[in-house]
Amino acid sequence: MKIELTTNRNKRRKWFLAAALASGVAYAAYGLTGADIPNIDIETLSFAKVVQGELNLYAEAYGEFYSAKERLLTAPAQGKVAEVLIRPGAKVTQETVILRLSNPKLEQELNQAKGLLAQQQAQKAAFEYEQQNQRLNYRGSIADIEAAIEEAELELKVNQDLMSRGVAAKIELQRARLAVKQQKKRLVFEREKYQQLQEMQLFQLKQRDIEIEQQQANIQVLTQQYGNMQVKAGISGTVQALEVELGQSVQLGQSLAKVGSDKELIARLRIPQRLADQIDLNALVDIDTQKGRVSGHITRIESLVTNGVVLAEAVLDSALPGNARPALPISAGIFMKTASDAVYIKQFSGMRPHSSQQVFVRDNAGLARQKTVTFGELSQGKLIVKSGLKAQDEIITGNVEALSQYAAISLVR
Repeated sequence: MKIELTTNRNKRRKWFLAAALASGVAYAAYGLTGADIPNIDIETLSFAKVVQGELNLYAEAYGEFYSAKERLLTAPAQGKVAEVLIRPGAKVTQETVILRLSNPKLEQELNQAKGLLAQQQAQKAAFEYEQQNQRLNYRGSIADIEAAIEEAELELKVNQDLMSRGVAAKIELQRARLAVKQQKKRLVFEREKYQQLQEMQLFQLKQRDIEIEQQQANIQVLTQQYGNMQVKAGISGTVQALEVELGQSVQLGQSLAKVGSDKELIARLRIPQRLADQIDLNALVDIDTQKGRVSGHITRIESLVTNGVVLAEAVLDSALPGNARPALPISAGIFMKTASDAVYIKQFSGMRPHSSQQVFVRDNAGLARQKTVTFGELSQGKLIVKSGLKAQDEIITGNVEALSQYAAISLVR
């Protein structure tokens, strides 16, 4: 009997162990299969449907507007800042005077140069009178020789008449002929000397003219320097920087201020390095200024990578919004390519590009089950689905953190 009692007691112990094990397995299965499915009012949830089709892919970029035209204002000569009329941020036109510089020495040099020019011009006028007198003297000498020739020819004619009558000696006739010949040679030489005198005088006048032209050019440079002591903007826009103070001494060529256009702007954008190779020159750009949108196209992409981004420039093709100005922060979408059969959803809070996340996917049985979904690029608010979802799937887009402990939820009305 004792043996039988021990046997029955062992059987009862095995039964209790088996029942406990079965209960544990059942409890585990209950948790794993999500048997504790909560009921959630469907009206309190929002859904997004997965779409499949053609999708234009844009690279998201950030940057700012820059002036398309910039002008650096430098000191035209040594001087001192006598007056500051415009401060940074003020709008200016081409003729707006930003600074006035003073340089008494430059003004003195200009006056001296003008005095020297007047002196040179007076000397040239006097020299022209001297040349004219020289020409008159030569013309007088030529006239005297021509008169002497006429006298010698007359004497020759008389001697020829006397010779024909047998009155004059032959020697006198020869002397008269020689006198005519000598005077004619003198006339030829004198005329050649007169021609050379005229040519020499032309070169002398040209030399005087060159000296005067050089002095006029010197005066023009000094006048321009003196006029530029009133430092003008040169272009329409805004003063972006002022690098000197009132009373400060400046040297020739020293930077004074910078002016940039405010109506002609370009966009400088920072593109993620992983996307830069997919963007071509002339790629279309959609720029958002928070108060308006403007279109453009890429004109330059730098090859240097800094902190994981590549800088690019875009020219604007449409009218600027009212808030557009240099240094205004902007965001932009840069066209990369068109995906013909992309699977995507509209991005909602919590969904991050290039990540794997748990989402609740709605089924036809009135349930929403958790699934692991891998997302790819984000393009203009549309998030590409790489895996885990298919077209027409619906996912819960509301705040579902409180439901993340459940494998599934029941959707009720």
